[in-house]
Amino acid sequence: MVKIFVILDGIGDRACKVLDGLTPLEAAKTKNLDYFASKGNGGYVYAINEHIAPESDEAIMALLGYDPTKYYYGRGPLEAFGAGMEFKEGYLALRVNFATVEGKKIIDRRAGRTLTTKEAQELARTINEQVKIDYEFEFKATVGHRGVLVVKGEFSDNISNKKTKISSKIVNSFVKQSYEVLKDHEVNKKRHKNYLLKANVLLLRDAGIRLPELPKKTKWGAVVSMPLEIGITRLAGMNVLSFPYPETTTKGIIANLYKGLDETIKHSIKNIKEGKFSKYLIHFKEADVMGHDNNPLEKKKMIELIDKNFFGFLREIKELELVVTGDHASPCELRSHAADAVPLLHYSTKIEKKDSMQRFNESECQDGYYGQMYGKDVMDKVGF
Repeated sequence: MVKIFVILDGIGDRACKVLDGLTPLEAAKTKNLDYFASKGNGGYVYAINEHIAPESDEAIMALLGYDPTKYYYGRGPLEAFGAGMEFKEGYLALRVNFATVEGKKIIDRRAGRTLTTKEAQELARTINEQVKIDYEFEFKATVGHRGVLVVKGEFSDNISNKKTKISSKIVNSFVKQSYEVLKDHEVNKKRHKNYLLKANVLLLRDAGIRLPELPKKTKWGAVVSMPLEIGITRLAGMNVLSFPYPETTTKGIIANLYKGLDETIKHSIKNIKEGKFSKYLIHFKEADVMGHDNNPLEKKKMIELIDKNFFGFLREIKELELVVTGDHASPCELRSHAADAVPLLHYSTKIEKKDSMQRFNESECQDGYYGQMYGKDVMDKVGF
C-alpha cells in the first residue's frame, strides 16, 4: 500500500463575495477529492492552536509531527539550508523579500510579484559585490521575490525583541546599503520604464542562528520545490525529490504559478509511479499565493486543476492511504494567514467510513469523524 500525505498550502478560506459567499474549496468542482471524502473520514486542524495564525514553517513542521515549541528556531536557517547555502550554528540567517518603497512607505512587500528570476539574480549579484559589512555574508535570490541572507559569524537571533546590538547593527547596515545599491540599479530603471514596481529595498525577517535536530523519517519521499520545504524535509531525513521550479518570467505571476503547478503534478505522479518509497509527502504552494493576492477565482481554478490532474491519478491506485490537509488558511479577502482551522480528510482502501462527510471543504470537515486536531497530533491520530 502506498501512503501519500498532501499539504495544500494556504487552502483554507472564508466566504468570498465573488463566489456567492462560498470559499474557493466549496465553489470548486472537485469530484476526485469528493470521492475520497465520501469514502473516508474528515476533521479540522489548527496547525498551532486556535489563536495563532501560523506561518508555513512552523505549520509544516507541526503537520510532520514535530512540535514547534520544541523544534522551531526560526525560518531563516531553514530557508538557507533548503537553498543549499553554507550555514552552521552561530551564523545569522534571515528570510528576505525584494520589495518596493517610496520615501518611507512600503508600497509592495513583493515588488509587485513581477520580479523575474534573471532580474533577482542580477540584483543579488550586485548586492554581494557592492555591500560591505563587518562580516562575510552571502545573499541569494531563490524563487520570485524571495531570497535568503546568511551572515557568517557568531550571532544572536534575538533581533526583534531585546535587540542585541551587534546583530541589529549589521542588519540595519545591510538594509541601508542594499537600498543605495538597488534604487538606481539598471534593472530597476528598466522596470520603471516598463511601468513595473522597482525592487528597491530588502525586507529582512525571521532571523535564526541554528537548525533543529529532527527525528528522522527515512522511508519518506518528499516532492517539494521551495527552499523552506526542501530545508524541513532534508532535516527530517526524507528523500528529497525536489525539482527546479520554473523560472519567473515576464509573462505574469499567474502564468508562472500554473507552470509551477503543472511541474509539481508531473513530478509527483512520476515519483509515485516509480514507487521507491512507502510514504510520500506532496506539497502544493500555488493556491496560497492567490489567497495573499485576493484572487478567489484563480484559487478555485487551481484547486480544480489539482483535483483533476493529481487526485484523479490517485484514484487509479488500488491500494492507497491518503491524508489531505493544509498548513494554514489564507483567506482571500484577508490577504494574509489566519488562525482559522483547515480541513482534513483521511482515506484508505482498508478503513471504514465513520462520518457523513461527502465533500472536502471547510464546512463539511467540521463534522468529520476526527473532529478538532492540532497539527503536531495529526499523524498519530490518523495512524499514518
